[in-house]
Amino acid sequence: MRLPQYFLFRLLQMIPIALFIVVINFALIHIAPGDVSILLAGEGADPAYMQSVREAYGLDRPLYQQLGAYLGQVLQGDLGLSFRTREPVIDIIAERIPATLLLAGTSLVLASVAGVVIGALVARRPGSAMDTAVTTLSISLFSIPVFWLGLMLILLFAVTLRWLPSSGMMSIAGPREGIGHVLDIARHMVLPVVALSAVWLGQYVRLSRASVSETLAEPYVTTARAIGYPERRVMSRFALRNAMLPIVTVLGLELGMLLSGAVLTETVFSWPGLGRLIYEAILSRDTPVIMGAFLIMSFTVMLAALLTDLLYAALDPRVSL
Repeated sequence: MRLPQYFLFRLLQMIPIALFIVVINFALIHIAPGDVSILLAGEGADPAYMQSVREAYGLDRPLYQQLGAYLGQVLQGDLGLSFRTREPVIDIIAERIPATLLLAGTSLVLASVAGVVIGALVARRPGSAMDTAVTTLSISLFSIPVFWLGLMLILLFAVTLRWLPSSGMMSIAGPREGIGHVLDIARHMVLPVVALSAVWLGQYVRLSRASVSETLAEPYVTTARAIGYPERRVMSRFALRNAMLPIVTVLGLELGMLLSGAVLTETVFSWPGLGRLIYEAILSRDTPVIMGAFLIMSFTVMLAALLTDLLYAALDPRVSL
């Protein structure tokens, strides 16, 4: 199958999957205990006012009618209005996505690049002191809860040493343009990026080391060395490229969860991204925002899976579309 045909085929596959995800999200949120209308109208509200609120938000209709109306909105590209702010959900999510992409994207790039390089270097000398130290450190990083690491970083660098800001994306009285604005955002990014990338770094170091070690034991690598290829070329052309397949798999999974993987980090550091938005929407039972955010994240996972398959075909000639 050619690339354009394969791409179109996968996009068509996403349509029923997306509809199924919408139904599942709707069902899970609406069967959760609690009455959204009580949150909207307030505790102890007059029954007549409570009924008017239910009618205004369509909460008085049966669930299958609410689901049908919501599916019709989604098919038209309308994710509804927020219960809290009465703003379009798509606009609220679009406003938060750049902050999440900046934080999670930077962390993922740093963790994956550094993890692959460190893992490949220690894989060349298995059993050495450096290998043992890196393995121990990577397991420790992978085992640390990201929220705990974030709190410890805040306590050390923001509270005790006062070197870096503890929360937010920019200073209230900071510059809003130019290099000063960029540097202000960069200072606020340091702690959350370190917390998020540290956990991912341990995972990529372990995966890269295991994959490269296995590849270096293959006969074709031994043959390349016997022919007289330089060690750098053996690593780059033969070992690392073939070892990238499992790394690409994990990277694709992380890329798919890019918009949601920073929920805990954004909550700890009050980072104004999509993860923080989901946390706030859950606390206030803002159903349209929750369902809209879940739908956007689901599309991200599906697109990441498609990109992973394409990278597989590009890295390994044995893989066909």
